[in-house]
Amino acid sequence: MPNFLFVLSKNDNEAATRCFQFAKIAHSKGHHVDMFFIDGGVDWAVSGKDLTQKTVTGDCPQDYLPYLVENEVKVGVCTPCANNRGLDEATFHSNMLLDGGPHLIDMAAEAKIFNF
Repeated sequence: MPNFLFVLSKNDNEAATRCFQFAKIAHSKGHHVDMFFIDGGVDWAVSGKDLTQKTVTGDCPQDYLPYLVENEVKVGVCTPCANNRGLDEATFHSNMLLDGGPHLIDMAAEAKIFNF
């Protein structure tokens, strides 16, 4: 089965909802899934963020992100992107850790990539 890498670069409710939705689908079908948050997407790593804002299709990040956390889908969070926004790894969801570009490139070399 192929590996999938989902990259979230926006602090945007619709982008995050779709990213989390498709990552959940891929994982639940048995695929290996990695995720990486860069730029504004790092804001979604903070566990206190509101996940209940609905998209125009009626779903929201809360519909998908808890599955990814509970199933320990690995999420790398860009270290300089998080640090420059004053984000602390201690506030991240349990499956999310600070990470860097070299690891992102290694994951991308072995995966089908979705960008949000």
